[in-house]
Amino acid sequence: MGPAPGRHADGGSTVRTTNALRSWVPLAAVWAVTRLALLLFVLGVWDFPGPDVTSDVSVIYRDWHHVLRTGTFPAHDVTWQYPPGAAFAVLSPDLLPFLDYPTAFYVLACAADLAVLVLLGYAARRPGRSWAGAWVWVAGVPLLGPTVYARYDVMVTAVAVAALLAAGRHPRAAGALAGFGAMLKVWPALLLVGVRRRGAWLAAALAAASVAAVFSAAMPGAFAFLRFQRDRGMEVESLGALVLHVVRHAGWEGEVRLHYGSVEFLGPYVGVLSAVSLALTGAAFGWLLLWRLAASRFSARTAADAAFVAVLMFTVTSRVLSPQYLVWLIGLAAVCRCHRAGRMRVPVALVLAASLVTVLEFPVWFADVVASDPRGVTLLFVRNGLLVAAALTAARVLWRDTVRRTGPARTEPERAGEAPATP
Repeated sequence: MGPAPGRHADGGSTVRTTNALRSWVPLAAVWAVTRLALLLFVLGVWDFPGPDVTSDVSVIYRDWHHVLRTGTFPAHDVTWQYPPGAAFAVLSPDLLPFLDYPTAFYVLACAADLAVLVLLGYAARRPGRSWAGAWVWVAGVPLLGPTVYARYDVMVTAVAVAALLAAGRHPRAAGALAGFGAMLKVWPALLLVGVRRRGAWLAAALAAASVAAVFSAAMPGAFAFLRFQRDRGMEVESLGALVLHVVRHAGWEGEVRLHYGSVEFLGPYVGVLSAVSLALTGAAFGWLLLWRLAASRFSARTAADAAFVAVLMFTVTSRVLSPQYLVWLIGLAAVCRCHRAGRMRVPVALVLAASLVTVLEFPVWFADVVASDPRGVTLLFVRNGLLVAAALTAARVLWRDTVRRTGPARTEPERAGEAPATP
């Protein structure tokens, strides 16, 4: 005589709970230790090698905070390079009025980091999912050092991760989150590349338009940031800057200085290289459009894979490749690895390796990068080379996984029990 149904169900529930605890305990332990270290660095208790990375929060963000609280955007500050939703992140320390501005910001950045872990851990318990994604996040973030908590990109990444994890079952919610994220820092708009449901696109448009309309009506200068992009140079850590690092040793007559909020090359040929970078970005988006037209097999992981590829392409072809951009990639990589049948293992490993090299070029040996010294240039070649390899490899995986030579488009569930990405 078999066990009673209730007892069997209780037993299964107990096993699942036990397995979940076994997975959560080491994750939580590693997260707590590494994040405590990051907080001690940004709070100044411990010193991290290289220049101070916290001045963006303690000086620039705090100054913007003062301006935003007057009911206007910093429209005359060329370092304000963000869409209007960024005001939410800059003003967020007001949620913790008992702390000074920098400390409150770091605590909220850590909270956003924890939110990503919780989202990935919750997703890992669903059929067809894996805990590997949570481990990518836990291990990948500290590779970038304290810069992660000294920028608001981790907050944007939390929104992006939530959007992608919701894409299969709650497409409208995913679209709304992507649209809101785009108003925080533009790039989350790329999350929609692999989403087929029209409701998600409509929700994204409505969310973005609503945020834009509210800020435009309530605060002057909401879109002043757009005009500050035209005169930018070539940021010293970007792919295109490698050319200038090399020719600098051959007598190039330009200069390196702080410009529009980042350290950039200015002078001869910078305009040409900037145009080449923009052309490469256009070519990347052209490839994405071609892929979207040719793709005929969509599974539950396609949205995450496509977003990962799109942001990789945007990152490597951009005139600016700041260290915090890697936070975006680690978050998207973690979502890709959430899928047990995912095929992005190699590109994800390349991104993690690039993150480790990134902390060496900034902030550890950033002076060598700025001076175009051999060590600095070598680090840039390695880091940017890893990102280019990741982009090309991920694009190849996405194409082979989704494009058929013949046959009608169709949607395939990844595994039994997992929601397919239906139109």
